[in-house]
Amino acid sequence: MHKFGRKGVDNFEEFIRELESQPGHTVGDVFVFVDECHRTQSGKLHRTMKALMPNAVFVGFTGTPLLKKDAATTLEVFGSYIHTYKFNEAVEDRVVLDLVYEARDIDQQLGLKEKIDAWFDAKTRGLNEWQKAALREQWGTMQHLLSSRSRMNRVVNDIVFDFSVKPRLSNHSGNAILVASSIYEACKYFELFQKSGFKGKCAVITSYNPQTRDITTEDTGANTETDKESIYNTYMALLQSVDPIPGKSKTESYEDNAKKLFREQPATMKLLIVVDKLLTGFDAPSCTCLYIDKSMQDHALFQAICRTNRLDGDDKEFGYIVDYKDLFKKVNDALKVYTVYTSELDKSDTGAGESDILMKDRLAKGRERLDNALEALALICEPVEPPKGELQHIHFFCGNSEIPEELAARESLRSALYKATAMLVRAYGGIADELDAAGYSATEVQRIKRALDRSVKLREIIRHASGESIDLKAYEADMRHLIDTYIEADEPRKISPFDALPLLELIVKSGISEAINNLPEGIKGSRDAIAETIENNVRSKIIKDHLNDPAFYDRMSLLLDELIASRRRKAIDYEAYLKRIAELANRVASGHAEETPAQLNTPGRRALYNNLKLDRVGHVDLDLSDEQTGYKGLQDEKLRLAMMIDETVRRVRPNGWRGVKPKENIIKGALFEVLQDADEVERLFLVIERQKEY
Repeated sequence: MHKFGRKGVDNFEEFIRELESQPGHTVGDVFVFVDECHRTQSGKLHRTMKALMPNAVFVGFTGTPLLKKDAATTLEVFGSYIHTYKFNEAVEDRVVLDLVYEARDIDQQLGLKEKIDAWFDAKTRGLNEWQKAALREQWGTMQHLLSSRSRMNRVVNDIVFDFSVKPRLSNHSGNAILVASSIYEACKYFELFQKSGFKGKCAVITSYNPQTRDITTEDTGANTETDKESIYNTYMALLQSVDPIPGKSKTESYEDNAKKLFREQPATMKLLIVVDKLLTGFDAPSCTCLYIDKSMQDHALFQAICRTNRLDGDDKEFGYIVDYKDLFKKVNDALKVYTVYTSELDKSDTGAGESDILMKDRLAKGRERLDNALEALALICEPVEPPKGELQHIHFFCGNSEIPEELAARESLRSALYKATAMLVRAYGGIADELDAAGYSATEVQRIKRALDRSVKLREIIRHASGESIDLKAYEADMRHLIDTYIEADEPRKISPFDALPLLELIVKSGISEAINNLPEGIKGSRDAIAETIENNVRSKIIKDHLNDPAFYDRMSLLLDELIASRRRKAIDYEAYLKRIAELANRVASGHAEETPAQLNTPGRRALYNNLKLDRVGHVDLDLSDEQTGYKGLQDEKLRLAMMIDETVRRVRPNGWRGVKPKENIIKGALFEVLQDADEVERLFLVIERQKEY
């Protein structure tokens, strides 16, 4: 049950007495569960509920109990706690994320005082001294200074910069909320963001709904507008192209769409600008950062900062709070209240001791993340055999190239390495300019830079050695930016003009010698490392494409096994090995052998030809007297049968047949008419299903 009450009640006490005189008749034990019991349900509505059902048991749920300084606290209304689940417990259980706080101060300086005074005098002619003093007092307040356009411009530039460098914000997987002090400021911020590259990617959501009467009494004078007119004009402009949803106003429709995009498409809706709305009850896991430019405290502040701590994938490690109003003490106090029992909430002696505030100092938290990231990478690489060179790392992360299954089996190890490296680069980038302030000595800073450089190079080596040309996690944009910004490497980081290509494609385009020459230094310094890198890349391609043409890739796998065995037995010299592995790489990359008949000019036809087994096919009239074929004998018969199956599939296939049994059966029925063998139909259908051309 949610709301109790009656509209139009003038005398509430009399209304309550009336209800109490005729309580509702309930049967059995009645339990009433009240959500948000610390808000609307704790005052008059609570008394209404109690009067309607005096014998019921009321159980209240709340995320932020009111403090004892309020007139009627949650404890006084609902009694003592049945159970509590505190903020720090939720973080420890990974139900929500921890929070990281950063205060940013934007200095403002007054321009030439003489010119300001002259301008003021010119604009206030006709006012007496008292009126001038009143005007100075009104517009000289801190709030008006803080809402100056120059300051707001700097805040906007600061946020735009974050979106280019901060994890999740820069790779479009996360977005942010900016809390403004007033509707006027929210609208001004919105206008500034429209000019900063955020046009169409940010929205303003406030309690305002434009009405013509809002500005009918506003007199601005020439070429100026009041705050109310500014707000009205901003809203009218942004609502101009909005089509209202049935039953809703233009403003409501605009806000619903903005919230939906913010939740579901963070790359499309990067920023929401709010004042009071959305700071409670609005859950968007993509929300990574909260920018606060408004004085807040207690439960309102706690609710607001918790907009950022919802779980959203492995790359979101914490909620980020950026404070432009120096609220650190208030943030600390708010977390203290909702992290442990304190006298502010509970009058009982809980023995909880000192509060364990989770809001970490930014540098302390940054150092902890960097140390943890370094340790995590060290643990991943610890089992690598001595002397822990590039070849030993390739063996550990890619396995034995003679055993096809090992490359795939060690994928989880490589994934852990890539992820840990990305975490290290992000952790380093977070405090790269402040390592000394974080407590690192000059020696430690150099050690960290060497470890980071070594880890990134190792990641490149393993990527090439395993044939994985991209990370398993979408961290590349962040890593590239941070490395280019902060790391001074001995060698250039750009590997080759073909650095975006897999190694096999590089061999095809530039030849084996050029491909080897463009490998990372750690690989090309060892013949064995070169060989295993190429072999792993060929093996990876075979495994990846095997189902497209099982017969062809089975032959390629056997050839690779023979070549690896010859190399390891020293039965072939290195130059001859390179020539043969290059030929094999070209065949695997192209997907067909050089001697393939010219008619097999598509991957589908080649796959059918390679996988046909004539000894398993029933009697088929191939009409081999057709002079157009020009072929005779068994080889000709296999080619003609492959072409016949190809033509049949193309002729009978319905649109959207994959995964639709009745449509698949149409193709299988046509295949049976050609092959006359049900088992062979099922076997070849799996090959046909993998061909994009069908």
